[in-house]
Amino acid sequence: MPLAIFPVMTTLIRPLIAIILLFTPLVAAPRIALEPCPSEITVSGAECGTLEVFEDRAAGTGRTISLNIAVIPALSRSPQPDPLFAFNGGPGGASTDLAHMADGPLRRIRQERDIVLVDQRGTGDSGQLACASDEPDSLLFFPNAIDWAVDELRKCLDGYEADTRLYTTPIAMDDIDEVREALGYDKINLWGGSYGTRAALVYMRRHPENTRAVIIDGLAPTSMKLPLHMGDDGQRALDMMWQDCAADANCAEAYGDIGAKFDSLKIRLTRNAKAGDSRDLVHFKNPRTGEDHSLPIYWEGVAGLVRNALYKTELSALLPLIIDRAYHGDFNPLIALAEPWADVSEKMSQGMFYSVVCSEDLPFISDAERRASGDNFVGTFPIDLMARVCDFWPRGELPENYHDPVATEHPVLVLSGDLDPVTPPYWGENVSGHLKNSRHIIVPGVGHGTNYGCVPKLMAQFIDEADATGLDAACVNKLQRPSFFTTSLGPEAQ
Repeated sequence: MPLAIFPVMTTLIRPLIAIILLFTPLVAAPRIALEPCPSEITVSGAECGTLEVFEDRAAGTGRTISLNIAVIPALSRSPQPDPLFAFNGGPGGASTDLAHMADGPLRRIRQERDIVLVDQRGTGDSGQLACASDEPDSLLFFPNAIDWAVDELRKCLDGYEADTRLYTTPIAMDDIDEVREALGYDKINLWGGSYGTRAALVYMRRHPENTRAVIIDGLAPTSMKLPLHMGDDGQRALDMMWQDCAADANCAEAYGDIGAKFDSLKIRLTRNAKAGDSRDLVHFKNPRTGEDHSLPIYWEGVAGLVRNALYKTELSALLPLIIDRAYHGDFNPLIALAEPWADVSEKMSQGMFYSVVCSEDLPFISDAERRASGDNFVGTFPIDLMARVCDFWPRGELPENYHDPVATEHPVLVLSGDLDPVTPPYWGENVSGHLKNSRHIIVPGVGHGTNYGCVPKLMAQFIDEADATGLDAACVNKLQRPSFFTTSLGPEAQ
């Protein structure tokens, strides 16, 4: 094309361009600079960046928080425009810690969509409100564990520059929407696990126009009132495990009435603690250092370790063996249960946890509910501890309708593990009953988190179609509880 023609063509098309722009909605260009993520995030292609937001979003001035963001790009050369934002649990978990899921249960979704992870304000590298107040074995050996934890949390609170009233879920979800806009996305899909389900529900209610489809796994809705149901829900999972052991010939032969042994252990440890009896010392090796110890051990710590082990059925398969050993005086396997939670506890933001719970949950527990909450193996310890902390922890404000059920017409896939000790299926049923376009799938044989078997495939199909009605969920019935260990080498052959 001769160069002389260009000026004439430009003159002719300039008015046409102006007309097109007049009727074309402007899409904001991404304003987050992304670069390869640090070595902690090993997923290929992951890029990270930050976005500064005001701590006090309503005021729009003052202290800022640098939100830590990871974008894991779709594998397709022509990806879909709507990414998946994934929210971690806790409260207090950093969402960038979920990056490994992009090469695991979310890989099918990543095939066509970006995976976006944003450390919620107060977690991870988004101004973490860290506090070492919940060491995995701290409750085992401290006679006054609540006093110790309260003292540590007071020190942490005094040391924060943050205004901890401003770390509630609604404020954090407005952060997320600002990230969405800053990355140049229009509508987004959501995945949330545990507390992340509450985050997803709150985002969906506050920003419905920007939400396409939602997956929520292990429901912790705004009506849950942590930690009110923690003991009863844990007892349900424990009772199911004892029943399954009794129904398993190998487990029943190896351990007899393991539930009765557990109850006997509770009575013994509780009696000794009340009497201040130091004669019943537990001899064990520290699983991290190998050092020998002789210490009294307290039931609150044992209950906490057992409850934690129920989260994952792979770990709970060891519980009959562990309880039987402790019943006969060998506490080493029981104390070793603290080890799998050491890394989780270290990463969890205790300050953010209490900023959420002391604003959104505990203040709404009635005295009658509290008095009725201790008839289980966990007892009143969680409520007693959190009530003490929330007495001095600053409390944030909530929208008037915050505890009302979320009721929208968005397509929602609700997932529950049948053996879940903290968010059992009735929570999923409760939430899905208010969502007109939802489907609740209960996954047998799994605890807290349902990413097993065909569930990742179902999630990918749901996100592709934004519709749960056509999912063939019969495949989840192939899942079952792992066989119980009858020796330290593993289960006996059936």
